[in-house]
Amino acid sequence: MAPAEHTYAVTGATGRLGGRIARRLAAAGIPQTLLARTPARAPELPGATAAQGAYGDHDALVRALRPTDRVLMVSASESADRRTQHRAFVDAAAHVGVAHLVYISFYGAAPDATFTLARDHWDTEQHIRDSGIPFTFLRDNLYADFMPGLVGEDGVIRGPAGDGRAAVVAQDDIADAAVAVLRDPAPHTGTAYELTGPEALTLTEVAATITSVTGRPVTYLPETIDEAYASRAGYGAPDWELDAWVSTYTAIADGSLAAATTAIEDLMGHGATSLEDVLRTQVGT
Repeated sequence: MAPAEHTYAVTGATGRLGGRIARRLAAAGIPQTLLARTPARAPELPGATAAQGAYGDHDALVRALRPTDRVLMVSASESADRRTQHRAFVDAAAHVGVAHLVYISFYGAAPDATFTLARDHWDTEQHIRDSGIPFTFLRDNLYADFMPGLVGEDGVIRGPAGDGRAAVVAQDDIADAAVAVLRDPAPHTGTAYELTGPEALTLTEVAATITSVTGRPVTYLPETIDEAYASRAGYGAPDWELDAWVSTYTAIADGSLAAATTAIEDLMGHGATSLEDVLRTQVGT
């Protein structure tokens, strides 16, 4: 009997990263199932079929997934119950017996990570390991693409990052790496890749790069941890979210995000994209 043809299922296609990956698969002529909470919001791509697939909807996921699927699992939106949602998705994938699961995790995921959401990613990784599904973890550093989002209306980046560094990574590089693994997962089974940009930058250097590329004056103003909580208190966010926001910066401060790796080059055969080049693409220069 001939082996079953591989199929592909992608989560998060309505978002920036999942959408990039889905578009790359479509451009390569690869049919895929786009799992979405609201299928009508999924992008219309050649060869793609949208299916109901909210992370907590076990029955819908079991109907949509296939044993031949190579599955991209982009982490769910940040929420107090994200661990529960992730576990439910993994349980459904294990029930079906999918062929391979590529999980978009976070750099340095650990049960005691400084960045609180990296602890959620560790929990998900462990649940995947325990499920018996063949897997690959892509642990992304902070997104280079999102660095301008740290800038306040007054042109200032504020946070308790001190002089620490982060090896910020381009979403396009992550997407390229994810597609490479999805298309040929066997060599990467059981591996966790720490995906970074080519260098680790302080927020002072990030601010200077944004200024250089965009022409907008941007500076970095270090805060104490108490100042960071106080300056964000007005948003009315729950405690877990405030902890996540502030610990983004404390993880930079303590060096948790500082080590640049060669994982992008190892997977793709070319160097990782710099923050400057990411920003130049964003502004069209």
